[in-house]
Amino acid sequence: MTADMHTAEPIPSAAKDEIDRLLATGDLFRYTSDNAPVAVLEKEFADMMGAKYALAVSSCSAALFLSLKALGLPRDARVLIPAFTFAAVPSAVVHADCQPVLCEVADNYRINIADFQAKLDDNISAVIISHMRGHTSDMDAIMALCDARDIPVIEDAAHSLGTTWDGQNIGTIGRVGCFSFQSYKLLNAGEGGILITDDADLVAQAVIMSGAYEHNWKKHPVLHDAFEKWQNKLPLYNLRLNNMSAVLVRAQLAEVPRRVKDGLRNHDRVATALDASPYFSVPAPLAPEQRAPDSIQFNMVDFTAEQAQDFVAHAAELGVKIQIFGASEDNARAFWNWEFIGPQGDLSQTRNMLMQACDVRLPARLSIDDCDKVANAILSAAAQVFDKAAQYGT
Repeated sequence: MTADMHTAEPIPSAAKDEIDRLLATGDLFRYTSDNAPVAVLEKEFADMMGAKYALAVSSCSAALFLSLKALGLPRDARVLIPAFTFAAVPSAVVHADCQPVLCEVADNYRINIADFQAKLDDNISAVIISHMRGHTSDMDAIMALCDARDIPVIEDAAHSLGTTWDGQNIGTIGRVGCFSFQSYKLLNAGEGGILITDDADLVAQAVIMSGAYEHNWKKHPVLHDAFEKWQNKLPLYNLRLNNMSAVLVRAQLAEVPRRVKDGLRNHDRVATALDASPYFSVPAPLAPEQRAPDSIQFNMVDFTAEQAQDFVAHAAELGVKIQIFGASEDNARAFWNWEFIGPQGDLSQTRNMLMQACDVRLPARLSIDDCDKVANAILSAAAQVFDKAAQYGT
């Protein structure tokens, strides 16, 4: 039996005193004071990432939505996104009154640059790059293509806090970077998110739309003349983060380097074992990418659909939950389940990848022994499948 791979790490005890204060005062609203925990978190997170501004909100989806709205895109603007992402990403595009356009993703889980370039010239107004499961696409190529066409890039970095590209923090390469504080992410507030940017006008709009009604925007350390021109001109969506969530996140900021280091150690330990097997292939990172994974993805090699189902069942018996993205019923990461965006064409490369790509959580808190048990369970499950096939001559 393997370790529990779904329980989150305990919230550090550093949060306790501030939680007790909030419980005693009931001071949960971010705009009660100028130095509320949410405002402090925004400054600390921006400083950690090397960005000028940060806005903490109710989810990463909210951050993506506000980023699109703050770009001032017209209704029905076409937004290019990867076909491999979570349903929340096309949902944010739809919520912002825009139209998602999907581009192909290769079997290394990264954007097919040729398809990206071809679709970029098809009346695209903005791009969201999802670093899905922490896998970074070729950001040099993507930014060169988008900059040449003056198309803004939003980074969906929900899975990529701590990842760098050629030494630069993911989330600081595009116009805006959006992160998640949901329980399965590196920083856990149960729910929540944050956006970062160096664009004062963009963040001013996002702050107002997030719910800084009347003159609460004056409690944000941003150039206030950027706010003045937007007063009463933008709708309020009320997507604010509350002080209790901010306290929980702030207590974990010091843990980020350790979690990044241990998560990468765990990933590489299991990846090495799986990649040595004839049953699996683990795509390597691109050269400029330094990853911060808390899960592992790998491709099955020459499994039939029936063998894939047997493999998942055997692994579950051994204590490891494996999700095959395209084979899990109603999976929110399979683009054909996003019926709300309408038909998107063939996308056969992404479809084929999703039918062979496996996903397993590997939290940073796991020990090396835990990781070895996970790898052994996965390999044993595959061996059972192919031993059975050999026995029956199939």
